[in-house]
Amino acid sequence: MTGTRSDPTGGLGGSRRARAAFDMTMDAETPVYVISVAAELTGLHPQTLRTYDRLGLVTPGRSGGGGRRYSLRDIETLRHVAELTAAGIGLEGVKRILELEALAESLTARVAELEEALDDAQVMLERAAEQAAYLPELMPRPSQAVVVWQGRARRRR
Repeated sequence: MTGTRSDPTGGLGGSRRARAAFDMTMDAETPVYVISVAAELTGLHPQTLRTYDRLGLVTPGRSGGGGRRYSLRDIETLRHVAELTAAGIGLEGVKRILELEALAESLTARVAELEEALDDAQVMLERAAEQAAYLPELMPRPSQAVVVWQGRARRRR
């Protein structure tokens, strides 16, 4: 029997440190799926995936040998492309839609960034106003002073 509670390596030996070196955190951007698996997950033919790559609709990663590797985000994009083409939209239209969706996503992120910066600035302004209340001599005061202007006396020649 391999892999007991006392041996978390599955009976293969090794330390946690050695295993940690091989632990990969997978996210939506990690290209792990070969073209045949991506084709199966999306319901598209592998040649269709190659065509979409050539057209720039999706940009899979590459393995050391040059093979395509698709990420979860690529799979989602391919499914979206399949939905759009099934709705009768041409590939150039699909490409433009994907570009506009990416732009909208980046602009939404930028708006969120700016709103956060605005909130931070408002907090700083409130703090500055609170501190200024304790320093009345630094606050601008309305002035009632009268300044008389005297122009330069002209030189007579």
